[in-house]
Order: sequence, then structure tokens, then C-alpha cells
Amino acid sequence: MSAAFTLDADGFAAGVTRIESPNCDARPAGVAVELLLIHNISLPPGQFGGPGIVELFTNRLDAGADPYYHEIAALRVSAHFLIRRDGAVLQFVSTELRAWHAGESNWRGRARCNDFSIGIELEGSDDTAFEDVQYVALAALVRALRARYSIADIVGHADVAPDRKTDPGPCFEWDRFWRLLGR
Repeated sequence: MSAAFTLDADGFAAGVTRIESPNCDARPAGVAVELLLIHNISLPPGQFGGPGIVELFTNRLDAGADPYYHEIAALRVSAHFLIRRDGAVLQFVSTELRAWHAGESNWRGRARCNDFSIGIELEGSDDTAFEDVQYVALAALVRALRARYSIADIVGHADVAPDRKTDPGPCFEWDRFWRLLGR
């Protein structure tokens, strides 16, 4: 894992594994990236390290591989980044494009948060502590994103979709994350 990341002109981070997702499109003209959204994900729920997240984000999830997959196999979703339990960072969508991670959402009176946000998934769940290396990688990635974009806010998925979502969940240590960022 890199201690620092940089973004190229096309919105891809150096030093990460790149697995492109088809679940993205152009941001609306004139809309700037101003928000970072932190999520958690595990597939199957509560299990870590398997191929399910990558398969979901690349539309290759086998509905028969787990009973839960029947509910989600047809979804067309993605995030810009995934940080695995071991701190490895994967990138699915250029930061210059709109990833499909927030769904129906609203932040400070602005709907459609995908238009103006970057989505970062942490491999985890609401009831499992995140790993030290995930916080380190997240902070390093956020520093690179803040160097490139005028980020006004960093919030959780639950903050933009409180009636639908709970992530990154109660086990995400916001104070720890802010300390690592130097706040």
C-alpha cells in the first residue's frame, strides 16, 4: 500500500488496482466535485475478501452464488474506489466521471449527490470495526482527492440518504479519520 496517492489528468490514481466498471457516465456539464461520500460494503453481507464486490461493480455477480445475491444481482452500481480490509485500494471509475454509488440522495439541499461527489467504499459492515490500514489508506486517498478537487464536505452515505442507508456505520471512527487527515 502506498503512503500517498496522486491522480493523473484522467482521474485515475497511481499505485492502485484499476478495474473499470461500466456503471458510470459523464457528470453534468459545469458540475464540480465538492463532496466525498464514505460507504461500507461486504458481499455476501458480513464476509470479507471474496470477489463479490468486484463482481457487483462490474455486472458479473452470479445470482446463484449466495442467497443474498438474488436481491442485488441486477443492480447497476459502482463506486470510484474500494479500500479492502488489507488496505489495498481498487479504482472502478475515473474521478472525472459520475459513479453510481449514492442513489437517491440529498446534501444541503442538493439532490443527486452522484453528480458532485466521489464515492469511497470501505470493505466492512455496520457491526465490524475497520482495520488500521483502511484508515491509513483512506486518509492518504482523501489527501490526494482534496489536492485535486475543492472538497467542501466529507460525509457518510447515511448523511445523504438517511432514510435508506446507515453506512459507513457506527463502527467507523470519524474522530480517528479526522486525526489522520490532520484536523
